[in-house]
Amino acid sequence: MDIERKIKTLMISTVLVLAVLSGIALVVYANANGVTNDTNTTANVTYSDIAQYCAGARPFFGGRGFGGGRGMPITVSQDYKDNVINITKSDTDAQALLAEGYNITRVRPIIGTTVEADGTVNMKATTAIVLLQKDTTGRALVWVDVEQAKVTRIVILTRTVIEKP
Repeated sequence: MDIERKIKTLMISTVLVLAVLSGIALVVYANANGVTNDTNTTANVTYSDIAQYCAGARPFFGGRGFGGGRGMPITVSQDYKDNVINITKSDTDAQALLAEGYNITRVRPIIGTTVEADGTVNMKATTAIVLLQKDTTGRALVWVDVEQAKVTRIVILTRTVIEKP
């Protein structure tokens, strides 16, 4: 009878440990894949939309290790930034955001890299992402096609926090 109690205790302990480990694995998976419980979403924003801008390395060469932070640093000329900002300000939707109190806080180029058959590497920043920020409540990512001088996409991210005593 004492052995049965030990076996039952061991089985229950094993199940509890597995449940805790499963919960931890689920949280890690959700964080790694951009899953949140934010119900105040007005558009389909994918993980790659945000990661393309926020992950530091991704906007420049599309992979890890190049671009900002860990790889080779990129210096963006003021003329390039001014050009992208002027294109952004000429878009009617971006103008509406700026009129609502959003401010342009950052311009990040997306550098396309092409390797030709002879091994020649060509790089060109044909697209940029502009970050607009409104206090602590909202951000907007504006994709600008520099070659066509137009805004191609705007993703607006808002956050609502209700503090309760």
